[in-house]
Amino acid sequence: MHKYMRAIGFSELGDRRKEQQLVTDIIVNASHRAYTSNGEETILAEFCEDFAKDMGIAVCGEFDAEDKFTYDYFYPYLRGTGVSSYEDVSVERHADKESYAGVCDDIKVGVSLIFYLQNIVPYVKAQHMDLLPVRGTTLTLSGLSISGNIILPIDKDEGEKQRIQKASLSRNKLIAAARKGDEEAIESLTLEDMDLYTSISRKILTEDVFTLVDTYFMPYGVECDQYSVLGEILDISLRTNRITGEEIYVMRINCNDLEFDICINKKDLYGEPQIGRRFKGVIWMQGYINYPL
Repeated sequence: MHKYMRAIGFSELGDRRKEQQLVTDIIVNASHRAYTSNGEETILAEFCEDFAKDMGIAVCGEFDAEDKFTYDYFYPYLRGTGVSSYEDVSVERHADKESYAGVCDDIKVGVSLIFYLQNIVPYVKAQHMDLLPVRGTTLTLSGLSISGNIILPIDKDEGEKQRIQKASLSRNKLIAAARKGDEEAIESLTLEDMDLYTSISRKILTEDVFTLVDTYFMPYGVECDQYSVLGEILDISLRTNRITGEEIYVMRINCNDLEFDICINKKDLYGEPQIGRRFKGVIWMQGYINYPL
């Protein structure tokens, strides 16, 4: 079974027979279908079925020349809201199947952000029509989690919030300049990091790490699209899987000035989520590329 199925409310889906029955039901009763040619005689197909608002399962496979469908793989998804990044995105196919990973170099994160691409059909269609690269795209991110904790926020007044925001904007400008080879920007960032390291090394002896670190976004484990995150909760909703009845928290979080939605099974979340508190956990990052009309 897919590891992250429990994130959308399928924690009890135990054996292969139930899994195959669920896949068959999705293919027959899909609420959304997408098709495109991916070869001379084959058609790539994706069937999606929501089991709660904006979350469900996608089944992907191919139709052959005789119109026979061959199931390839499935994955759980959460459709994100809003725009997470305006930076350009590059896409690469996975080696073992017709699925894709996206890469976005957003300066707010500090690392190359790698995600599992949700809407593969528009990308494959653009690829076969030789329309790549497509300019003017935006990216909507979302994450699925199977383990998380709620942490209290750091107490900040309005003056501190404005100062932090101003410092963040200044740092982003320096990073952008450093990427273009600006020597002064590189030197300023190096000195800034050294000062920060010295300050934290001194404070960590007497203060808890989560009072010093407000948010973070770090690669996790050996799979490139999984991240350990700590972010401020901006919005919360509790949704119910209409098949299993399991409750799922959907939270919008701000993590290093990057905003995206995450979902987690209520039974896998330790603590009571509230707006202003922080979510800490490991997520499987997914992305939906918004193509210009």
